[in-house]
Amino acid sequence: MKQLLLVFAFALSPKIHAQFVESAGVDSLSTVEEELQTDDSNFTFTESQLGENDDITSDVIRVNSVTNVYASQIGWTWSGIWFKYRALDNAYNDIYMNGVQVNNPENGRFSYSTIGGMNDAVRNKDDVSPFEANNFSFSGMGGSSNYNLRASQMPAGHKVTLSGANRNYTLRAMYSYGTGLSKDGWAFFGTVGYRWSNMQTAAIKGTFYNSLAYFLAAQKVINEKHSLSLSVWGNPTERATAGASTDEAYWLANDYQYNPYWGYQNGQKRASRVVNTFDPSILATWDFNIRENMKLTTSFFFKDAKYKSTKLNYSGTNPHPDYWKRFPSYNYDVWGREGDYTYDNAAFWAAYDNWKDEPYRQINFDELYFANTQLNKIGADAIYWIEARHNNHLMTNISSTYDWNIKMGTRLSAGIQLLSNRGSHYRTLEDLLGGQYFHNTNTYLVGDYQETSTEAMYDVNHGYQKIIEGDRYGYDYDLWNQDIKLWAGLSKDYNIMHSFVMAKMGGRRMWRQGFMRNGLFQDNSYGKSGKAHFLDGGIKAGTTINLGKGHAITAGLGYELRAPGAAVSFMCPEMNNDFVADLENEKVFSAELGYAISNKWFRLNLSGYYYNIKDATEWQQFYNDDSNSFSYNSLTGVKRAYYGVELGLKVKLTSNLDLLALGTYSEAKYTDDTNVNWMSSTTGKINEEICHNKGMRQSGTPLAAASLGLNYRINRWYLGLTGNYYDRIYLSYSTNMRYETNLKNAGRFHAGEYDVPDQAKGNGGFMLDASIGRQFTVFHNPLSVNLQLCNLTNRRNITTGGYEQSRSNYSVTETEGSGTDVTTKPRTYNFEKNAKKFYAQGFNFMLNLNYRF
Repeated sequence: MKQLLLVFAFALSPKIHAQFVESAGVDSLSTVEEELQTDDSNFTFTESQLGENDDITSDVIRVNSVTNVYASQIGWTWSGIWFKYRALDNAYNDIYMNGVQVNNPENGRFSYSTIGGMNDAVRNKDDVSPFEANNFSFSGMGGSSNYNLRASQMPAGHKVTLSGANRNYTLRAMYSYGTGLSKDGWAFFGTVGYRWSNMQTAAIKGTFYNSLAYFLAAQKVINEKHSLSLSVWGNPTERATAGASTDEAYWLANDYQYNPYWGYQNGQKRASRVVNTFDPSILATWDFNIRENMKLTTSFFFKDAKYKSTKLNYSGTNPHPDYWKRFPSYNYDVWGREGDYTYDNAAFWAAYDNWKDEPYRQINFDELYFANTQLNKIGADAIYWIEARHNNHLMTNISSTYDWNIKMGTRLSAGIQLLSNRGSHYRTLEDLLGGQYFHNTNTYLVGDYQETSTEAMYDVNHGYQKIIEGDRYGYDYDLWNQDIKLWAGLSKDYNIMHSFVMAKMGGRRMWRQGFMRNGLFQDNSYGKSGKAHFLDGGIKAGTTINLGKGHAITAGLGYELRAPGAAVSFMCPEMNNDFVADLENEKVFSAELGYAISNKWFRLNLSGYYYNIKDATEWQQFYNDDSNSFSYNSLTGVKRAYYGVELGLKVKLTSNLDLLALGTYSEAKYTDDTNVNWMSSTTGKINEEICHNKGMRQSGTPLAAASLGLNYRINRWYLGLTGNYYDRIYLSYSTNMRYETNLKNAGRFHAGEYDVPDQAKGNGGFMLDASIGRQFTVFHNPLSVNLQLCNLTNRRNITTGGYEQSRSNYSVTETEGSGTDVTTKPRTYNFEKNAKKFYAQGFNFMLNLNYRF
């Protein structure tokens, strides 16, 4: 058994790991795109390097997102690890299209998957850094991007693209056609694309990918002063997702691609987690050239976004293959701890042998069907089913932007935006898996209440009804956000200085409207809630001082008040109308200092930054097995700090050979413990806690990264070789594990001090990437061939994301009185040592062929 313990100690070091599919936090899924244009990185300049100008003068330089070597390169270079700019959440990166903001105000984020598969339509964009003047926005603390979707700005002619890959999809085809601007002032552009893989060809077992993308644009230049443009696009997509699992699961499966979200049904593969999305969008723009140096741009944006994600649910035995009680370490304490732990040798090896059988490692759909059909015979409720969670958004936004070049070197820009967003959130019964129905009852409440009691009903308005396929159940509500925002910026050149100042102010109101009367909140769940109102704003200033001979110093300061979004503003939106207590504006102080050198053969950017965030609000939902209920958790007064250094270096070694070096070392952590209000779905009572999360880091991105690459061009050939190193990768921490009450229950309170568990980390490591390309002439037209080879050394033990589990390392055996005095028993399975992780895909490639005519 000592040998067994050693085997486990080494085996649980990640020697064999699954491929990465999507970054995920607790109970979250996010799309991962395989294209440079549409990744979910935060503020990455994925193709701005294509527009770099090597003929910058050696006397005066303008430091911006294009000339900044670090900022312009990280999106492409570190895309394999899904690097986040300054470890910031996507909500801090503002996205605009023709000057109108398209971030979802409910959560602040923009989903890049909505423009996936339409690369040729979204190449033309302006990226600005957090402290860079621009004519379309008050730049976000994670930067801003403005896509130009006017048909006259699209490339003229035909283009066909064919791609093959071993990534999320295996085949891709795209066709684009643009007319350019005709003599009579008309321009048209269109593109259509399709991306595909099935369960036989997908890189990860149990997944597939089907996505159609379209984009159509028309523009009429009426005269020298007026132009009208219209763009419509969408990409209906169906894809199966893979899930994170523990190192023990990856080792037992001996499969780099282990995925617990699929199984066999009648001998055919079936996925349990399938995402369907469709975001048809319309953008109309009026450009008014008031004078030669003065312009007014007004845009109207409309989006009707549909999102549905399925999930296997149950009221019987947990059917998921990586459920913790199915692992060998559930039966034997492999960690060698002192205490009352289980040591069942026979059960350990029995579980080990089971895991060696692939059907055991997957969902047994036939078994679930059999259980439900047996219950049909006695008229009982189904205990297994596939449900679908819907998050739909109907968004309208109108903006008007004024841009005035007052004189050489002086520019004034200003704008106003009016936005409304309705987020519709509900759950439907997708597939009863052979069952006939189940009742409108929260089964977690059965025991405390009668099954037919109103308190146990999801919707009292419909009584003790039978739920059948297609019905809405559990929850059904809308969240409304309505915003107004005004901003202005002035930039000016004065001798050796280029400076700017920007300011913004705005207002937000939000409310909830429930369509079900929840049994625990019969007077506070159906109908409209009250309205919350917030005023926010900010100011930002920056300067570049040219020191001569290509040297410059940059500096910036900013302070913002950011209103919370509806996604974090309600205590338990699935059950009632209550707002979170102590809801405040988020307060952000930001600063940046940089040094730059630029000449014809050498570029260097060195920057330091510091962001301090106070009074932020975070919201989580997870299953709490201590109380056998779902827990709705609101963290308020959150304090976080982000700071670090960034280096970018580009050297032209010869006329054909460039050297590129990138590096960052950063910190992104909570600076103080946090107040928590949490509510159990079985009691409806609010509990106050302190979460000891001081020192916890932001997850899902390396906090240290470095890159060294060589790029060679000759005779229409392009060769690139880049080595990347990633380190300090943290996993999303469990708040539940660090609540004061739970720390005491776990025996982590001694001599008046709390022994807070260290945050789980992932493995960093080295990756080697290469690319080779050549342009040919075929029938007098260019044919480009490019092959990207990623992770040439096949390193699969680099963590790209994951999360700690929220279950406890003990079980509650008795509760007395108020529930503050509990008796606990330690569990043999160690949740603290079994975080769920995603890992970098091994060697992967993409071959692209582009033909223009």
